[in-house]
Amino acid sequence: MEKQHKFSIGYYLFLFALIFSLESVFFSEPAVKEISYSQFRDLLQENKLQSVIIQQERIFGMEKAPPIPGATAGKNGASPHTHFSPPLKRTPWYVDFRHLTQEYQQEPNRQFIVIRLHDPQLLADLQSHGVDYRGKIESHWLSHFISDWILPMAFFFVVWNFLIRRMSKGNNFLNLGKSKAKIYEMDPSRKVAFEDVAGVDEAVEEVREVVDFLKTPDRYSRLGAKLPKGILLIGPPGTGKTLLARAVAGESGVPFFNMSGSDFVEMFVGMGASRVRDLFQEAKTKAPCIIFIDELDAVGKNRAQGAYMGGNDERENTLNQLLTEMDGFDSKIGIIIMGATNRPEVLDPALLRPGRFDRQILVDRPDLTGRIAIFKVHTRQLTLRSDVDLKLLAAATPGFAGAEIANVCNEAALLASRENQNEISHRNFQDAIERVVAGIEKKNRLINPHEREVVAYHESGHAIVGHLTPGADPVQKVSIVPRGVGALGYTMQTPLEDRFLMTRAELLGKIKGLLGGRAAEALTFGEVSTGASNDLEKVSAIVRNMLMVYGMSQYAPNLSLVEKHQGAFLGQGPTIRRGSEQFEETMDREMQSIINTCYEDAMQILKDKRDKLEEMARLLLEKEKIDDRDIRTILGPKTVDSDTSPVAS
Repeated sequence: MEKQHKFSIGYYLFLFALIFSLESVFFSEPAVKEISYSQFRDLLQENKLQSVIIQQERIFGMEKAPPIPGATAGKNGASPHTHFSPPLKRTPWYVDFRHLTQEYQQEPNRQFIVIRLHDPQLLADLQSHGVDYRGKIESHWLSHFISDWILPMAFFFVVWNFLIRRMSKGNNFLNLGKSKAKIYEMDPSRKVAFEDVAGVDEAVEEVREVVDFLKTPDRYSRLGAKLPKGILLIGPPGTGKTLLARAVAGESGVPFFNMSGSDFVEMFVGMGASRVRDLFQEAKTKAPCIIFIDELDAVGKNRAQGAYMGGNDERENTLNQLLTEMDGFDSKIGIIIMGATNRPEVLDPALLRPGRFDRQILVDRPDLTGRIAIFKVHTRQLTLRSDVDLKLLAAATPGFAGAEIANVCNEAALLASRENQNEISHRNFQDAIERVVAGIEKKNRLINPHEREVVAYHESGHAIVGHLTPGADPVQKVSIVPRGVGALGYTMQTPLEDRFLMTRAELLGKIKGLLGGRAAEALTFGEVSTGASNDLEKVSAIVRNMLMVYGMSQYAPNLSLVEKHQGAFLGQGPTIRRGSEQFEETMDREMQSIINTCYEDAMQILKDKRDKLEEMARLLLEKEKIDDRDIRTILGPKTVDSDTSPVAS
């Protein structure tokens, strides 16, 4: 990299010192003594003045030399060799002062200077005493030019240069068109390697080819192969898309340009396209390199979406420039563009065609094996107790992404440090998982005894119905300690294996478990509370998806009303189109019938186990928390396991 010369403030200080030294040399006055005006008048009256030079503000003069025996006196008694003769013709300013200085250096004791005062009689007195006097106009044009022009201009130049340098480092109008990409020069001691990326083995294998190409391009070019220009990483948030891109840069050892899609967007027209040009121009100077654009959907949205609504011309111009740059550079120079998004469905088709983002790699949530590997990566620097079982922790975190598992490990370390432990125990990890899933415990929240009893029976109803319903997940923990924003208690059910398909019977079992809390309230107190609102929302969503999405309706079997999936990686459900009025009315009746049937089944289970309900509720009121061992002690072993997520009330 070419070294850039930087100017410091020392250069300017040296320039100022040089200017002042020149001024002091060229504009310094002769070293003469200064007398008062009264002394000057006394010398004049005593006839001791030989000659004077009268200027606008000062009077330079020379006293008469004392008489020398045997010497012939000149005019007015002055010695001929000491007669002061001002120049008779106009000469440059420095010649006058040089002559004056040389003359005075011959007789240093006779020179003097006096500040001129208003004295109308002075010329007449000089004439009467025979003093040789002469006027001289002072010339200060160079000093005035330096002080009035050079120094102010130099001052403003220094200030302007300082402000320009400071402003060029931040967001301002001077660098709006500059790229905001951050360049990470990979330090060997801090680089990210593929071994740091766990749980996404398929994605790692896909990008290994890119690293191999950057290291040994001849291996591919000899066969005529070309490196993919663009690699698009798609997947839910927190699954490691950015980490994977840095691992590619770390393994290949090339500069890594990191930039967000929103960095291209600016309020001024044309700035986004200018930044794209600047980014690619800078990347070409550092090739081979990797350009990583995170949140690509911020700049690469489908242009057809705004065709009938005015659209965003600036964003479209930025996207057009990005498409042009991706087409313009040669893949042989070693520039790889990597993008990441969790909304691939909104991207413009022109970005996804071959020649742009040639390869699309899914970075999905890890399975059980992947979660175990991620736990191993994030616990390498932690001091673990021997009772920590990473397999159980991975089984207790279904659906967790890599970032969430990293958060669990960090929370466990913080909890162990808070308790002054020397090692992190398995219990710390369990508490950390509960903290991430359900929120922080609110032990200081005061709940009256009746509400606390209602919560205990509600959560006991969830646990009993979930434990005794075939196909439901095993209950791991039940708590009546308030957590999060509005949860007064929760029942945690976790699967023992990853599940990707669910049958109608398993979905109905999930619905029964959700309705078990309300059924327990109605059975015990004869009325229901608002505590089941979150349960009912989940029940309604499951039943509607059964009938409208999965085609499990008895009235309209094998029928799906899904129009399109939007934001699948963001947890947003599909868009369901509405049917006819008669169809909607029939679906509503079937939905209500399914919910009523499941509620009656849950109520029947609790009636059959009424004594177990009372025993579990009393145990919860006493201990506030019970685990799977307490549940098995009360209800016996569970025989069937499945996939369900935690239930919070």
